[in-house]
Amino acid sequence: MQEKLRERIRAAGPKKILACDGGGILGLMTVEVLAAIEDQLRARTGSPALVLADWFDFTCGTSTGAIIAACVSCGMSMDEIRKFYVDSGQEMFDKAALLMRLRYSYNDEPLANKLKQELDRALGYPLPTGRRKPKATLGDDRLRTLLMMVMRNHTTDSPWPISNNPFGKYNQSDRADCNLRLPLWQLVRASTAAPTFFPPEVVILGEGSAKPYSFLFVDGGVTTYNNPAYLAYQMATAPPFGIQWPTGVDQMLIVSVGTGRAANARPDLKESDLWLLDHAKTIPSALMNAASDGWDMSCRITGECRFGDDIDREIGNLVVKKSDWGKDPKRHFAYVRYNPDVTADGLRKLGLGKISAKAMSQMDSTDNIPDIQRVGTAYATKYVDTDKHFAGF
Repeated sequence: MQEKLRERIRAAGPKKILACDGGGILGLMTVEVLAAIEDQLRARTGSPALVLADWFDFTCGTSTGAIIAACVSCGMSMDEIRKFYVDSGQEMFDKAALLMRLRYSYNDEPLANKLKQELDRALGYPLPTGRRKPKATLGDDRLRTLLMMVMRNHTTDSPWPISNNPFGKYNQSDRADCNLRLPLWQLVRASTAAPTFFPPEVVILGEGSAKPYSFLFVDGGVTTYNNPAYLAYQMATAPPFGIQWPTGVDQMLIVSVGTGRAANARPDLKESDLWLLDHAKTIPSALMNAASDGWDMSCRITGECRFGDDIDREIGNLVVKKSDWGKDPKRHFAYVRYNPDVTADGLRKLGLGKISAKAMSQMDSTDNIPDIQRVGTAYATKYVDTDKHFAGF
């Protein structure tokens, strides 16, 4: 079981990790950035059919990033993933459709059905129809990369980074509740079950055994791991996970892609504005943004940051000069952070001053899909440079 994945994990040579943030329909910015990376890698390697699963050894994501990571791991091209988002974005992320979702059972609502069909199709299975269950599981031999998805276990009140790691404690085939038997679509759906957008996902472990049990899962974006880059580094290197890839700026590359960055600045805020409803509306996103920036900063300090925008005016970007690459033995990996600045000023710098900054920070702004794509494309055109940023890998 998972022989090809085991071989890839244990193969000699540098390892490349792709980490995708959460952010609802804003994940289309990530898609456009990754499309540029795929195009450049095809030109760089002389392989016009290359997909990101050919190049990255480990893909991971939270929420919408989990959808992208799973699709990449299935071997889908970025054209295919883009089509999936554009064709299905309204049903996947439009908050206005919430009341309609209440008409469906948790495993029959439109997002669940689309994930069942798309993931099975990508892995070469016949489309599930009628009562035929989808085939793809977390431990599917056809998954091309190590895959991790971050979700929140509401039952245990804890973040759950679940992976297809064949060496993981809860992925051993002799366990009645082996995670690898879980349906892939359901885990992706669990990572994207954003409160107020979707009902929670019920996942049954040990199904068919003497003692099955279930957990309720919600969106991984409401953990502190909306940016899963550092978590992926931990899984790839910490002894309990059994992967234990070598570290070093010539041994590991982490490419982290965000869904747009804009502080919700309120210069006219008054003390009287701060009441219970205001806190309920603003604190969750503030915590998510702070956590994402915190893990980004951890990666830039632990790793050799080759590209990234300023974190703030005090810290700057912590980017290491190219002339100093490889000279600090304390750095554990090479690191690249792509994340568009979607403030009004940031959009102007991309030549997109007419696009609404407010719309580019809303996870359910499905009416603005073309503009979200324009931001991702403009940012990628201006900043993505695999020859420079991925040098040595």
